[in-house]
Amino acid sequence: MKLSKRLMGVWSAAPTPFDESFHIDCDAISKMVEHHIKIGVNGLFLLGTNGEGPCLDERQKTRMVKLVVKYNKSRMLIAVQITDNSAYQMIENAKRFSDEGADILILSAPYFFPRPDEKRLFSFYKKVLGSVDIPFGFYDRGKYASVVIPSATLKKLYGERKISIVKDSSTDEKKMQMALKIRKKNKRLRLFNGNEFDCVKYLIAGYDGLLLGGGIFNGHIANQIVDAVKQGNILKAEKLQNLMNKIMYSVYGGKKIKCWLAGEKYLLVKMGIFKTWNNLYEYQLIPSCKKTIDRVFTRYKKLFLPYKN
Repeated sequence: MKLSKRLMGVWSAAPTPFDESFHIDCDAISKMVEHHIKIGVNGLFLLGTNGEGPCLDERQKTRMVKLVVKYNKSRMLIAVQITDNSAYQMIENAKRFSDEGADILILSAPYFFPRPDEKRLFSFYKKVLGSVDIPFGFYDRGKYASVVIPSATLKKLYGERKISIVKDSSTDEKKMQMALKIRKKNKRLRLFNGNEFDCVKYLIAGYDGLLLGGGIFNGHIANQIVDAVKQGNILKAEKLQNLMNKIMYSVYGGKKIKCWLAGEKYLLVKMGIFKTWNNLYEYQLIPSCKKTIDRVFTRYKKLFLPYKN
């Protein structure tokens, strides 16, 4: 099947499971892969924000990718973030993860980049695009990124032949319209909304799918949202979005997101996928978050695990 036909639907920006000693948990990765397939996720995005990619060492990154590819057995597409502060290191990452079996390599804003003007940033990415012969994508965090990528740079980048997928988490409607306009010319480009609290608007606008940080627990609901929009049942889609938002705020620790990754991983422990809620960002599972997640899991278990174990 052509790559473009597989770049649609719901994808998950997968979290990274750790054991009690903060080693990559092999057994949890196996369960995580199978769970995603059972809830209808089409692809995994590894080492992104939700995957703690910026905090993992090179050995951990390689092990994570290697194990996911091993257990996936080509059933889902695997995208891997290669972001770093130099084109040289990103090229090294691109070669390594390509060799490990990644299907797509994801560029994003560097964590530090002096004088981030339009021309220098585009030249930075252009060097990386020529390093390996597999598709690339771009993850735009907009104003939330450490280095904000100018729209002019994104416009050039999205028009590149090797860019196949965009994860748009910018929450910027102007960027949404820009991406849709570019896709009319770059027929290979597929657009994914990364703002999981506002999926319906992007799907109605014409985005090809959703790439969600909470995809591992809300992927089943997200697929229902995609189907409702396809059927033109926008009222149903909006009701599902409201339900998904309610669940996410409960898991993440309210609108201030005070528990975020600790809450998500604790829910995965409840679901029988992860063994710990350990995270390198040092989010804590405060008692109020734990109590709320316990209640939410009991109430919505069939949405989290819509299959027989």
